Amino acid sequence: MFSRFGRTADTLAWNGFLSANYHSLQVAMNRHATAGLTVKAAYTYSKAINMTDDDGWAGLSFNTPSQIPRNRALAGYDRTHIFQLGWVYELPFGGGKSLANHGVPKLVLGNWQVNGVGALYSGTPFTVGASGAQLNAPGNSQTADQVKSTVEKLGAVGPGTPFFDPTAFAPVNQVRFGSSGRNLLRGPGVANFDLGLFRKFPVSERFTLQFRAEAFNATNTPHFNNPNSNVSAGGFLQVLSANQDQRQFRFGLHLGW
Repeated sequence: MFSRFGRTADTLAWNGFLSANYHSLQVAMNRHATAGLTVKAAYTYSKAINMTDDDGWAGLSFNTPSQIPRNRALAGYDRTHIFQLGWVYELPFGGGKSLANHGVPKLVLGNWQVNGVGALYSGTPFTVGASGAQLNAPGNSQTADQVKSTVEKLGAVGPGTPFFDPTAFAPVNQVRFGSSGRNLLRGPGVANFDLGLFRKFPVSERFTLQFRAEAFNATNTPHFNNPNSNVSAGGFLQVLSANQDQRQFRFGLHLGW
């Protein structure tokens, strides 16, 4: 999609010149069942670069021919660090275990299993935008001027507490593009932990009934959205919302044969 200054309509062009690349270091650790415990962990250090996050009829942030190179930047889905840990532990109670392996304790405490998945990962990049009224370039995005050499990360969340220093940017009041680039800053990271508690009830040699209790986002940790990125809007660079993925519980029965 291309446009020039003063145009009032967009023109679509089919061209395969856009590109993207991804590089990463990936490390994994697997420890199979030892005393009833199985652990798996993975860490990825990566960088994704593209010109647009769209596919098919891709829409670029900067469509004016002279500005097209500005599109190449961190991908909107880039996450520098991703760490995941999963584990399953069969509690040492019941028949064939080291504890509570006979009588009433065996019946009450046997066949229990706990498991969990934890994930820690970086936030996603975002662009610091500005009003394009002065620019008058249909099909293009406008970015703010960066007026400080470095943008200090303050790390605060909530109204009145900027995540980045808002004085590092200013609106553009001239007929030109702003000096800041696409996906310049990165939003808050994410921490999530899911837990599960399972128990098997042998019904017969063929049938087994399993009770499941699961907690998603068990710690009820907020997963914040990126800050308000419009330099002219109230609450600029403040984190004012979060994903609606609060702690949830799920209970179920599973019949296996």
